[in-house]
Amino acid sequence: MTTISQSKGVPTIRFDAALCTIEERTILRLPQKASQKLPSRGQVAVQGTINGHGFHAVLEPDGYFGHWMRIDEKQQRAAAVSAGDIATLAIEPLKDWPEPSVPQDLDRALAEAPKNIQDLWKAITPMARWEWVRWVNATNNPDTRKRRVEVSVSKMKSGKRRPCCFNLAACTDPYLSKNGRLLEPA
Repeated sequence: MTTISQSKGVPTIRFDAALCTIEERTILRLPQKASQKLPSRGQVAVQGTINGHGFHAVLEPDGYFGHWMRIDEKQQRAAAVSAGDIATLAIEPLKDWPEPSVPQDLDRALAEAPKNIQDLWKAITPMARWEWVRWVNATNNPDTRKRRVEVSVSKMKSGKRRPCCFNLAACTDPYLSKNGRLLEPA
């Protein structure tokens, strides 16, 4: 677990929240009061506990100036929770972001790109890499996605360190959002 010295100096945020299911994915939406204590309306890297079990995550914006996080099956088992249950959380924002999981299409394009683009990718912060990944992943249209991968490489070729022109406070998961806002549970 990342040490406390890497936190952003924001006191530990403690809250209870219900797990719910949207499109077969189990998520936890932070209460508005907890989200307001975070340093950004966009993504926020955190460390914390859910029912006493440690985790690291990047909280996603919900498009309503709040945040949510996916709770995978492993986390559900460790914390003994499932959709419909109330969990107790304690979170702290981190200054040091974890590396994102780069999707195969973007990873392949970067591997095939000229060395100066590969060097730029390595030189940008993990937070900036999260933004590129998030922008590429923000569509389920294959043609749009392909174009975003191409545009990512093109922008990096011109020296751009971050994608531009998308709302960082919007919910961008194409399966869990509509018009930049997290869907309501069914």
